[in-house]
Amino acid sequence: MNKTIRRASVFCLLLVLALLVRVTWVQAYQGQALADDKHNRRNLIGQYENPLGNIIVGGEAITGSTKTGGKDFGYKRTYVDGPLYAPITGFSSQAFGTSMLEGVYKNILNGSDSRLKTMMDMLTNKRASPGNVLTTIDKNVQKAAYDALQGKQGAAVAIDPATGEILAVVNNPSFDPGRIAGANDTAAWEELSADNGKAMENVALRKPQAPGSTFKLVTLAAAIENGLVTNLDQQTGIPDPYTIPGTRTALPSEAGSAACNNVSVRTALRLSCNNVFAELASKLGQDKMRATAEKLGFNAQIDTPVRTNPPSKYPSKKMSIDQVAQTGIGQFDVQATPLQMAMVTAAIENGGKLVAPHMVSEVTDSGGDVLESLKDPKSQQVMSAKTASMIQDAMRTVATEGGGKPAQVAGAEVGGKTGTAQRGVNNSLNPLAWFTSYGKLNGKQIAVAVVIENSDTDRSEIGGGKLAAPIAQKMMEAWLKK
Repeated sequence: MNKTIRRASVFCLLLVLALLVRVTWVQAYQGQALADDKHNRRNLIGQYENPLGNIIVGGEAITGSTKTGGKDFGYKRTYVDGPLYAPITGFSSQAFGTSMLEGVYKNILNGSDSRLKTMMDMLTNKRASPGNVLTTIDKNVQKAAYDALQGKQGAAVAIDPATGEILAVVNNPSFDPGRIAGANDTAAWEELSADNGKAMENVALRKPQAPGSTFKLVTLAAAIENGLVTNLDQQTGIPDPYTIPGTRTALPSEAGSAACNNVSVRTALRLSCNNVFAELASKLGQDKMRATAEKLGFNAQIDTPVRTNPPSKYPSKKMSIDQVAQTGIGQFDVQATPLQMAMVTAAIENGGKLVAPHMVSEVTDSGGDVLESLKDPKSQQVMSAKTASMIQDAMRTVATEGGGKPAQVAGAEVGGKTGTAQRGVNNSLNPLAWFTSYGKLNGKQIAVAVVIENSDTDRSEIGGGKLAAPIAQKMMEAWLKK
């Protein structure tokens, strides 16, 4: 053979071998990585090739799928009462990804989770039939909160204290996730993303804000647990007018100095006297205050399984004495979500035991077999039963004689705490109106927290008892009278 031809043949053979080695490497070692790459459009097309699994409330699907008639995507996500359930479902969009439960359980709902595969699916590498996500949400409580929030900007959360089941998560304003479910919904996305995405903001779970006087429940728990308060009806000796420790600044109370001077803790909670709880916090100190707050869930991400990010916050950095005093009334750098304040109240109602809050009970395959169960959540004794009982007693006074009267449910035991949190430089923004409460009747119980960020009410009339308590009342009634 001609020497030149022989060399060319060897060179071509080497090229072929190199190609074979490269193909083998890609298929054997890089194949899965390439298949799973987020830029691989085939994965996205595969997710919507068939109908998605569903998110279930009260045995009924609140999601669905519809044929698109398009070339790439066979189906797209649909929603039943989209704005009502958006804080729970989030969205599943062909163009913009997923959020909330749609995101947490994306692989279950699109059939790509390995737990869904049958033996035949594994042999053929076929996408499995999708599974379903069963929630703990109660449609009556959810609807009661949603209707009551109309005309107001705010959020609400309800929990069953005994089980940790989240019964409602509501935001207003809300949005219809079906508007952005398709591949060509850019205009709707841009509209919803305006004003920093306020329409899609999950205030109930993911927007910690100053909790105002509702945080006095945490301060009271810390004071009782550390022996600073032993009798709800004993006069405290704390004066009003009251000067914040370490300053010359007077701290007023809405009820006035005469009403809050040297009052008992019960009266202080009923009238929301700032002097009493600021003084308790300053005497306890930052470490004891933070320890109690953290037992109740502050400074930790809570997986519901939707994660609360950023978490509710009690300051960790070193504070001055006046700053610690301000945290006692839910101001300075204290921040909480409605979920967090509902957790505080749930622990108080449940004898001091905090059951991990969760909005999913089970995850199943297409045949109903359980893949994951959250029906036995973790719990922790975060305060003594005696402490919890004393706080319940004081909260009942708020609901029967104080600002929590609008939350009363006929025939039920109700305890509550109002809160008004100042915002902005020199209080330039409308204050937040808070209310948190518990209710129990005929063996059923519920803990609720509501925050109103804005309304058509005059600034001087904004208060937790007037704006937020009636919403809590509707939610508790929907559960207890069910």
